[in-house]
Formats: sequence, C-alpha cells, structure tokens
Amino acid sequence: MKVLYAIQGTGNGHLSRARAIIPILESHKIELDLLVSGIQADVSLPYPLKYKLNGLSFIFGKKGGVDLWKTISKTKPFKLLKEIKKLPVEEYDLIINDFEPVSAWSAKLKKIPCVSFSHQAAVINEKAPKPVAKNILGSFILNKYAPTEKQFGLHFENYSNEIYTPIIRDEIRHASVENNDHYTVYLPSYSNEKIVHMLSHFSNIKWEVFSKHCTEASIHNNHIHISPVNNEAFIKSLLSCTGMLCGAGFETPAEVLYLEKKLLVIPMSGQYEQQCNAAALEKMGVTVLDQFNIKSLSKIEEWLSNTEKIVVDYKDEVNAIVKEILHWGMKQKSENSSL
Repeated sequence: MKVLYAIQGTGNGHLSRARAIIPILESHKIELDLLVSGIQADVSLPYPLKYKLNGLSFIFGKKGGVDLWKTISKTKPFKLLKEIKKLPVEEYDLIINDFEPVSAWSAKLKKIPCVSFSHQAAVINEKAPKPVAKNILGSFILNKYAPTEKQFGLHFENYSNEIYTPIIRDEIRHASVENNDHYTVYLPSYSNEKIVHMLSHFSNIKWEVFSKHCTEASIHNNHIHISPVNNEAFIKSLLSCTGMLCGAGFETPAEVLYLEKKLLVIPMSGQYEQQCNAAALEKMGVTVLDQFNIKSLSKIEEWLSNTEKIVVDYKDEVNAIVKEILHWGMKQKSENSSL
C-alpha cells in the first residue's frame, strides 16, 4: 500500500508528533512518502520530504494572538489552489493527514481515501470540551481547513472511542526527569518585551524563555534567560524545570502533564482550538489565564506557590492507532478495487 503522510508545518507540535509516528509507519509494509506545508515551524524532520509546500499558515503575532494582516499577506490563494490541483494524491492508496490543507482538499476533490490523525480531529468531536463562549468562525475553520472522511483524534483525555490520549515523544517518555528550580516559558504569540515586563515582577524565580522573536540568547534582570527556539535545548529545559508557562496548544501541555510538572496556559486570543484546549485543561485542574497582563499577576503568584500535581496516564498507543489507520486504508483500497 502506498501512503502519503501529510503534516501541518505551522507551529512545532505537528512536526514533533510526526517524529514519533514516522518510524512506526515505516515499520509496516507500506511505501511511505512525506509532505509538509506551512512556514511557521522551528522544528525540522530528520526524514526526507517528498513534498514541501507553501500551504496555508497562520502567522503568530506579538500581542497574544494571530497576526491577521501578516497571515493575509503571506497567504497566496492562487498558489494554494495550484498546489491542491497539482498534488498527485491519486498515486496513493491512503492519505494520512495531520491538519494539512493541501492534501486534504486534493484528496477530497479527487475522491482519494483520507484519514485525519490529529489533535484537531479530537477538538471538533462533539464530546470534547468546548469553551462557554461560542465561536462560529473558529468552529467553521477547524471543520473545513483540512476535511477528511475518517477521524482518529488525540486529546488530553479519552472523551470518546474515536479519541486517544497524547503521543509522547521518546525523548520525553524515556528521559531522566529533574527539578532545577527554574520555570520554562514558551509564548510564541507574545513579544519578548511583553514577556520580560511580566516576568520581572517575579524576581525570585529563574525563567528560561524560548522565543520565536530572537536569533541570539540574552539575559534580563539577572533572572530571565531568553533563547531562540531549539528542540534539544527546549527538551533539556522542560525535563529539568519546576513548571511550564505556555500557550494552550496540545503537544507541549501534554508533555508537561506526562512529566507531572506544574502547568499554566494562556490560550491565544481569537484562536478557537486553543480556547477548546484551555476548557479541557481547566476541567483537569490546570491553571488557565484569559489574559497576560498586570491583572494576571496574582493568579500567576498563586500558581507559583501551588505544589499540587495533576496525574495522567498516557500509555504508548502509537502502534495500535497506526494499525487501525492502515487497516481502514486497506479496507478502502479493497472496496475501491472491487468497484
């Protein structure tokens, strides 16, 4: 069976997860090609890509949300349509899609079996937690951005039979965990100036900040260390931190929970998926900030002094899920060949 694994390249979570999935896919008797689209990732794949596409990316801003104007300016609709039309999905028996729009729409238009294996597939599930405030546009984007005919979702808990717990990378699952009394920070939608301004109020805390908005490391007020995003350095900091302050994404919060580290999340403004994640995490007992400003200082102080742990049971289910996906693909191939 010939399979195309298509991965979203906006942010780092999709590519980090792919690092764990690709070796499992390669262990099965399939012919595997890889596709990545998007322009906002700091993590690369140590595997050869068959396709590297522009796709459709959301650009992080510096004020807590998506930079709408940069997103629009970077969007190339005619190039996107050309990529969708030209991508030869008809050469494959199955498309495994991690929230990647080009292959999803190409497969839909050309009627090629396409299965979603992503966090977004779980977020849109009717049984997954949602924020109280409705977001019609956000819900529409999640459902239509990368449409598939079959969904295998990943979320913080098993909210339904179609939802599995997070995939934890081997670098995390099999690592030695320490506590070096620092806090790790990853808030890509905030400027370094904003982060330094806020963290300066906690002068007794050592902060290790990873930033998309710098190319060189720097130290501020003797206790705030800012570094460019680097996968190895980030993992080292995470494994040895007391707690993590980050956006309400999926992979990083899941890894923090698995390591039984303290977690505080700030969902990006206007980002419906992160609002849904925040709703799920809050139900689990995770501290959630609606905003990152002076009004949040007391809640951050309370989180810093809190020593309670949230315990999760994230078993290694990657091989079992991959087997289910490939079984579904073989079934589709058999049915199509009999037509």
